[in-house]
Order: sequence, then C-alpha cells, then structure tokens
Amino acid sequence: MTAPALPFEHKLARLAVTSVDAEGTFEGYASLFNIEDLSRDVIVPGAFRETLARRGVGGIKMLFQHDPNEPIGVWLDLAEDGRGLRVKGRLMLEVARAREVLSLMKAGALEGLSIGFRAERRSRDARTGIRTLRKIDLWEISVVTFPMQPGALITTVKTRTTPSEAALAQALRHAAARMHGLTRSNSRKTRTV
Repeated sequence: MTAPALPFEHKLARLAVTSVDAEGTFEGYASLFNIEDLSRDVIVPGAFRETLARRGVGGIKMLFQHDPNEPIGVWLDLAEDGRGLRVKGRLMLEVARAREVLSLMKAGALEGLSIGFRAERRSRDARTGIRTLRKIDLWEISVVTFPMQPGALITTVKTRTTPSEAALAQALRHAAARMHGLTRSNSRKTRTV
C-alpha cells in the first residue's frame, strides 16, 4: 500500500522591487521564517534544507503565477539564512512573458513571490489553528501578483539605463515639475524607477 499523496500548496510573499539589471537579475525572499502568513502557516528555519540539498538550484523552477506553462527564468541562488529563504534569480529576457514581468517589476506593479511545495512535516496547534511547517518539498517559486506573506520581499531589481533612457527620464521629471509648479532643484529630487 502506498502512502497518500501530499497536497501541493502555494505560499506567497510580497516583493520590494528597488532595481533590476539589464539582464533581469533580482533578489529577495521567497519565504520568511517564524512569521504567520495570511493562511495561518508558520515556516520554521531548516524547513527547506533537505529539498535544497536534494534538488539543488537547478531543480527549483521559476514560474509566472504558478503556471507550469509559463517558465520565465532560472534561479541562480537559493539559500536559507536567519531571515528566510533568500533567492536570486534571472528572468530570461528572450521569453516575452519574462520581458513583461521585468517591466512590471520595475514599475512596482508586480511585487510578489510564492512558493509551490508539499508540506512533508507539519503540525497544527488545536488551540490557535496555526500550522507549523517543519519540512517542505519545494518544487517551484513563482513571481505573482498577490502575496500570502506580505513581509517576504524582492529586495533588489537593478536598473542600468542607457544615455537615451536617462535623458528621457530627466526630461519627464522636468516636464512634470513644470506642470506641477516645482522648481528645477525640486524636480531633480524626484526619481523614476
């Protein structure tokens, strides 16, 4: 008799996009430890250790909105630290959806990460209803619209602008300043992403 299959689950984390480089590289946290998420789950340190050792960085897929038909990049580094599951990935800009995701990240319109996993070792506190996840079989990490864990963020999305992009950004700042009656020195303080 085989054991029943564990359900496949998703956990979402908010991204704080500050910059993205021309190659689409970004960093952040896909999950935070010891913080209750919106579905009343808490992931503990060490929960990803075995799956990261077993699958390696190449065995965890980067998807858009958990859609297996929408791979958008590759993970370059996945590691647990004192805060959570730290990730560094690169969007594959040869893929149309990845270019769209990059544009949305840079604009701050897309700021969520979500893990797709099976909970292999878990327990639920009968009094509080909080489920503690101690061992997770991680399959994929997606860039998503709505996060489940608001504090897990993309911390870096670097931007390299070309001279023409920089000139356009400066012209837009000056035009906006003129429209709103700002002085030239105040308009220089206004930054675009």
